[in-house]
Amino acid sequence: MSKLTKNQKAVLAKYDKSQVYSLDEACALLKEITYTKFDASVEITTNLGVDPRKANQMIRGVVTLPNGTGKTVRVLVLCTPDKETEAKEAGADYVGLDDYIQKIKDGWTDVDVIICTPSVMAKVGQIGRILGPRGLMPNPKTGTVTMDIAAAVKAVKGGKIDFKVDKTGIIHAAIGKISFTPEQIAENARAFVGAVLKLKPQALKGTYFKACTICTTMSPAIKLDPKAFSAE
Repeated sequence: MSKLTKNQKAVLAKYDKSQVYSLDEACALLKEITYTKFDASVEITTNLGVDPRKANQMIRGVVTLPNGTGKTVRVLVLCTPDKETEAKEAGADYVGLDDYIQKIKDGWTDVDVIICTPSVMAKVGQIGRILGPRGLMPNPKTGTVTMDIAAAVKAVKGGKIDFKVDKTGIIHAAIGKISFTPEQIAENARAFVGAVLKLKPQALKGTYFKACTICTTMSPAIKLDPKAFSAE
């Protein structure tokens, strides 16, 4: 077994992996047990008591984080020429249609979010097999297929994220950076969990919100009390 590093020993001295922490305690602790030299992402994981194989228990939604994600989001807007100015003025990084569709067919996917208008969905469908596995396919449910391009771009740039339960009933989401204050991290976490709680399926029997943890890119996961969120 390899020896613990100095930083690992410091983490173990401050952190009890068996303890369940309040959100405020956990967010403060994250700042103390993260030793990365880069601005690590803060990630939250929820374990839900749903069966994603059932259509009425598929959890998917969007939430705007009050303090943003701390990440520079690269946005591509696929639209007709009459919408290009609107997209550019709203802050889109890339704007076009046929040229970018061909570029994606050739292997380019160097973006974080793709937004398009309903009128071009037939063309966007041609690259669905490329975009789908990468989580880039525009979808009306996440607000990325819309006529209000400006509002969609500003929302994404301002901290809107989409989330979806995986086949094991777990949702992972990046909700900020370790450079945020503990209060900012907690606010973002509450916004995210609140959005998940609102999506509880009516048909679900049993416990919906089973467990929750928060961590940074290279820190251990801190257990959070799910009952505290339900009470809020």
